[in-house]
Amino acid sequence: MKQSGMEPTHNLITHLPVVVMVTPEQSLSHAVTDLQQHLNIKTMQNLEQVLSILDETRIDLVVADLRYVRDGGHSADRILETILADHPECKVVILTLDDSPELIERRAACSNLPLYRGQMTVSRINEIIRDVIPIKKAAPATQMRKIKNDSGGETFGEVIFEGITRRFETRSPELKRMLEDLMIAASHDVTILLIGETGSGKTFLSSLIHESSPRLHEPFIHVACGALPRELIETELFGHNKGSFTSAHADKEGKFVVAKKGTILLDEIDVLGPEQQVKLLRVIETGEFEPVGSNITLKSQARLVVASNLDLQPLVEKGLFRPDLYYRLSMLKFEIPPLRKRKVDIIPMAKKFITRFQEKHSIQIHRIEDAVLDALLSYPWPGNVRELEHVVQRAVIYCRDGILTPAQLPPHILSNTAGPTNDPTVNLGTVSMSEDQTLEQQVSLNERDIIEQALFKNNFSRTKTAKELGISRVTLYNKMKKYEMLK
Repeated sequence: MKQSGMEPTHNLITHLPVVVMVTPEQSLSHAVTDLQQHLNIKTMQNLEQVLSILDETRIDLVVADLRYVRDGGHSADRILETILADHPECKVVILTLDDSPELIERRAACSNLPLYRGQMTVSRINEIIRDVIPIKKAAPATQMRKIKNDSGGETFGEVIFEGITRRFETRSPELKRMLEDLMIAASHDVTILLIGETGSGKTFLSSLIHESSPRLHEPFIHVACGALPRELIETELFGHNKGSFTSAHADKEGKFVVAKKGTILLDEIDVLGPEQQVKLLRVIETGEFEPVGSNITLKSQARLVVASNLDLQPLVEKGLFRPDLYYRLSMLKFEIPPLRKRKVDIIPMAKKFITRFQEKHSIQIHRIEDAVLDALLSYPWPGNVRELEHVVQRAVIYCRDGILTPAQLPPHILSNTAGPTNDPTVNLGTVSMSEDQTLEQQVSLNERDIIEQALFKNNFSRTKTAKELGISRVTLYNKMKKYEMLK
């Protein structure tokens, strides 16, 4: 596969701040990995190493873990004095125990250095760094990578939605358009509705929406409404006062309070009852709500992302979902296609999972047999991305000789026997006729799917693809043009 240079449409960061984490504790030396896309991170075991590079390297922040100093802090104090005198542009924060050496206390007070006491965790270190070096994100990250085919023309582009800790990428034309629109909505303070089957990526995209907004430093709260008893959903969202019902032994803050100015994901919103829907509509419109058993009106400052694995319009028609709430949410509705409808993404996604799991499980994989990729492409994936992830992890775990073969795949993948999905037109790996689609439309969908698979298997070479499909290059070109695959 030949690729042209990758030119992002938004160049978000031109200079990455340099952060040096100085600690003898190995677990904390990797504390800032969640910020690697926005920081140039260096880890060192002692302050002397910082001095050795300061003359040649600009350092924006030194995080000095001085919890384990053994000389009363004398050597650390001298080095800090040198850093502050010779490199005033370098910021320094100090980590200490609750009872720190007097010299360190004096240095922090005299030099106005932030001093953080007590137990240190990865999340706390990240918060400390963010306090000193705010990470500003003016717009969601959008990248377009063009892939050249053998005749030099551009066949597919890859759209990437990137946050601080994660990224979502696709080559599927249908999903690309949705993703580009979603990135625009994510950067604005608006309520977003995500519709997609279980495992299609709603939670993942919700996290990206949060990371791509000005609220990224505030909490992200995921509420799985379907996992809560219906009678507890209201108190979970809005909180309750002590004594408001039998088991209310103390006041409880609801998720709209806990989220502060962050983002709330309400998953499986279709399970909400009529009264809960009324209260949710009020929160969306005015931000106002009352905890259960309280007459005091509170105001939510959180941003709302709502998700469902069912299309809400049929629920409205059946009287199970309020029309006014539906029309309010559907203003910014984004439908995530299931994995079987974007098969061009399966192989790139599987390879990323393979890379991740071989590192996680310390298993080296040198080669992937074509039969493995063929099996992954043929399977309809009723469990979507989540199922693909689990299948790949299983295959990696069972790989022993560095070669991934079909033997490591579950039997149902090899036999192409799939379970049910929440799409009524798909069951057990077979596609039935939808009431609103003609035979010609069904055939076109299958033909496009077959062409996409063949193109990907042959590294987007039209010559090889046409030969595999038993058609001429001209016929292949015309079909690609018909299905808008040349963009």
